Amino acid sequence: MTATPAPISRVSAEDEAAILALNNEHAAELSWLEPERLSFLLGEAFYARRIGDLEAFIMTFDQDARYDSPNFLWFRERYERFVYVDRVVVAADARGRGHARRLYQDLFGHVERAGHMLVTCEVNTDPPNPASDAFHAALGFTEAGDAVIHGGKKAVRYYVRSLQA
Repeated sequence: MTATPAPISRVSAEDEAAILALNNEHAAELSWLEPERLSFLLGEAFYARRIGDLEAFIMTFDQDARYDSPNFLWFRERYERFVYVDRVVVAADARGRGHARRLYQDLFGHVERAGHMLVTCEVNTDPPNPASDAFHAALGFTEAGDAVIHGGKKAVRYYVRSLQA
């Protein structure tokens, strides 16, 4: 018998401390967040969800968000309407269960219901993240550009996925 997957739920204020801890465990791949900054970003988020007892979470923004990330701004300069995936994190002990894929599939449905047709994200190229490149390619994302950011400390590849039929 197959176990029922942990539910996908909206992120709430009660989740913030656990999200902050999980995010900051992966600061090299994402970016370090302070509690106040996380609260602000969650308030701006288009879609923020978690799986189970914070086995994974995702946070996204649409083009109207008050967000100063160089990656988000790269997309804003090029696309009129989009949803930007800022971060997806799966706890180490929950990897390999399809959580990231489930979060993306749920996001795609939410994006379509809201009338958006483009989902965007970036993946590090320095430091490299080949697993994330392969994951996004399998979900139908295509490369849209690249950049070196944070004074040369990080390089990224930009991806887009059209939801149009």
